[in-house]
Amino acid sequence: MHEKGLVKDTASVDYAAALSKSLLFYEAQRSGKLPPEQRVQWRGDSALSDGQEAGVDLVGGYYDAGDNVKFGLPMAFTVTMLSWSVVEFGPQIKARNELANALAAVKWGTDYLIKAHPEPNVLYGQLFDFATKYTGLYQNSIPDAAEFYKSSGYEDELLWAAAWLARATNDNSYVEFLTKNVNSGTSSMFSWDDKNVGAQVLVTKGILEQKYSGYGSLGQLKTSAEQFICNCIQKGNSNTRRTGAGLLWFGDWNNLQYVTSTSFIIAAYADILTATSSTLQCAQGGARPEDLIAFARSQVDYILGTTPKQMSYMVGVGSNYPKRVHHRGASIVSIKIDAIPVACEAGFDEWFHRDADNPNVLDGAVVGGLNQGDECSDTRDNYQQAEAATANNAPFVGVLALLAS
Repeated sequence: MHEKGLVKDTASVDYAAALSKSLLFYEAQRSGKLPPEQRVQWRGDSALSDGQEAGVDLVGGYYDAGDNVKFGLPMAFTVTMLSWSVVEFGPQIKARNELANALAAVKWGTDYLIKAHPEPNVLYGQLFDFATKYTGLYQNSIPDAAEFYKSSGYEDELLWAAAWLARATNDNSYVEFLTKNVNSGTSSMFSWDDKNVGAQVLVTKGILEQKYSGYGSLGQLKTSAEQFICNCIQKGNSNTRRTGAGLLWFGDWNNLQYVTSTSFIIAAYADILTATSSTLQCAQGGARPEDLIAFARSQVDYILGTTPKQMSYMVGVGSNYPKRVHHRGASIVSIKIDAIPVACEAGFDEWFHRDADNPNVLDGAVVGGLNQGDECSDTRDNYQQAEAATANNAPFVGVLALLAS
């Protein structure tokens, strides 16, 4: 049946299987020397000399998406969202026997990020003390990243870092930083580039738990978080657009990265409201925790196949899912089947343009997804919709764990 265009068929959605595969995807994205317990068997070791030219060990970490490149900015967001999934929904993840896999996914990323900070004031990413002293855009320090992950500003990263450090350390200096640096307003999305909503929700949690004052600057952060959520659940003053079938729509390029991150924010906020016996008041009516979870579920169900075309946008979930994902590793025969090396151009000539499904199934990958007309073409050259990314999956882990419980 339909409600405002959203197709409903939740009986066929297997959240537990989707949770398992969402974590399995990270093993397909591993860079470096693969461990003995590696489950994605078509993958092999890769990029074992990273950092040698600079005399530093930078082996490991994750390829961000389908093109075998590592970028620190989205990797840091990915690892943080995986960690937040465990922090917020750890018991639910454990109940599905996936906690060890979730922690392994986090550790694979953090081990690399630790390597990337070999000494004070030398790093291949950003840490809070360094970032506050040497402010600037990510791509100004790493120009080659600008074409792929161009940061729109650094202020949100500082708020995000301060909010997490305040929670982890109970050091009031981070709370003071948050109080003095409120200028974010209400965001239109939550992503690797705009982390304001995440910081705002963390502050709101502290306010509702009566750890922080709800007045003044911190209260503004809480208001901004609530306005974002109200807009997404269609009860705000500036509601987020949706497709005809009810999916939140933020843009043509990798729309589902924003849907998964927003679904996490809504689910986490519902968890906070439940724990503090609170409700959300929006411009167009109130929302209880169960209302927020129902909305998050509607978005998850769409991604997992309750769409007009009954198409799942997570690889390996359901019977109808993307078979030609824009992903070099998945689209070229495994070295364990054919040991002949495939050069870069040969990968394009022999495999990228091949009119056949990928030889390797990229289980758990959430692709970019739909346009506003609920249309998506499953072709490798359609990188805006058919490419998977680590940032797409990380928030999804927590939401799936909640729904599977």
